[in-house]
Amino acid sequence: MNPEPVPPMPLHLILGEEELLVERAVQIVIDAARRSDPEVEVRRIRATDLVPGELNELVSPSLFAQGRVVVLGAAHEVGKDIADALLDHARHLSQAAHGIVLVVTHAGAGRGKALAEGLRAAGAAISECPRITRFEDRAGFVREEVQRAGGRISAGAVIALLDAVGSDLRELASAAAQLTTDSGGSVDETAVRRYHRGRAEVTGFSVAEKVMTGDRAGALETLRWAMQLGVPHVLVADALADAVRTVARVSASGRADPYRLASALGMPPWKIKKAMAQSRGWERDGLAQAMQVVAAVNADVKGVAADADYALERAVLALCAARRR
Repeated sequence: MNPEPVPPMPLHLILGEEELLVERAVQIVIDAARRSDPEVEVRRIRATDLVPGELNELVSPSLFAQGRVVVLGAAHEVGKDIADALLDHARHLSQAAHGIVLVVTHAGAGRGKALAEGLRAAGAAISECPRITRFEDRAGFVREEVQRAGGRISAGAVIALLDAVGSDLRELASAAAQLTTDSGGSVDETAVRRYHRGRAEVTGFSVAEKVMTGDRAGALETLRWAMQLGVPHVLVADALADAVRTVARVSASGRADPYRLASALGMPPWKIKKAMAQSRGWERDGLAQAMQVVAAVNADVKGVAADADYALERAVLALCAARRR
């Protein structure tokens, strides 16, 4: 016999600002409640939309004793009255109605800290969903998503996927799941390049890489292809600026160990290694000129120039000319 489903705890606190992870944490609670009671009602409301007394109504049993999951969003923004009502409910959980589950989402920062600490002290089940900003954490997210889909992914494929898709977690999750399905569960770099050729090979970073290595013809060809596919001008300009700044910072640091520089520069070692290789074709004066070029094109694509396509092409040519032949 299958074991009886375990109902979720009556109080949950979901801390963090990573929206995808917050949504997943909320859904986990809802799914657990539905396994115990398929007819459970789900109510979602922004905490700041509550009026005094409304919380008591939300967490009170219905006439027909129907289960309910109440999801309160952005609790860190509430005023003192609602915060006090939330904490009062948390302190009287032993008297709470059976089948009523309260899920509170909170940014987890300094604002509303007393409320978060009070809910934690009251015994809320905690889910941490901090924003993912470091490369290593995004790489770990990709690996976990592939494993979640029942597959495995190589280290090279992780980097290729991040290059192809970028940092948006929703897109990374979708791409990881699709790749796992399409590749039969084993995702390598070839699979990523094959299924994301348009994005992996025609992005601002691809244009920037060819520029930094002095491939003038390749940079122009890739730029024109990117423009035909609708890659936003600002993304190409940002990628050019990032590439120039990275090479300049790495060049100024000398030929140190990439793993030691990683901590000092706040970059992953692979990016430092790539910049070291690219920096061999650049001198100080050329990098100074390149910094001026990327600053100008950044302004151009944001409205200064009449023709953003032409502005980017002119910047690519200028950057290639600034590099030592």
